[in-house]
Amino acid sequence: MEYSHDDAELVRQPIGYWSRAASDAVVTRIRAVLAGIGTTQPQAWILDRIAQAEVPPTRDGVTGVLSGYAAAGIDDLDEEINATIGRGWVTQGPDGHLELTPEGADFYARIVATQAQLWQERHRDIPDEDYVLTLKVLQRFIHNTGGHAWHH
Repeated sequence: MEYSHDDAELVRQPIGYWSRAASDAVVTRIRAVLAGIGTTQPQAWILDRIAQAEVPPTRDGVTGVLSGYAAAGIDDLDEEINATIGRGWVTQGPDGHLELTPEGADFYARIVATQAQLWQERHRDIPDEDYVLTLKVLQRFIHNTGGHAWHH
């Protein structure tokens, strides 16, 4: 791969620009591919939270976990939950708990396979050691600037 600058110039490049550019590229790609299979990224997150829960979560439980993603351009998680219900992927019981329908479980399996393909695409030619080091460096930047970030 050809890089934008040589190493002496890269060391002076702004991390804010490059971390944002990387984030924008990854999110744009994920959202485009998910749209191609008929869903949105927030709907995929919702299905994942429901599928991974040991006990069927409530709407508040799902939105509570995903509310930290609001910075990713998600305006209304309740609307997204309503969309998953409207599409027949999720049911909401009288007690407020959300569960995947059989159709939702099948579609969720498709999302999981799609996300695995996207993961492979993003990580192509990047050794695990480099990936881990990159995340540690980004976390150090967050710490050094007084920021807070945590991903479950």
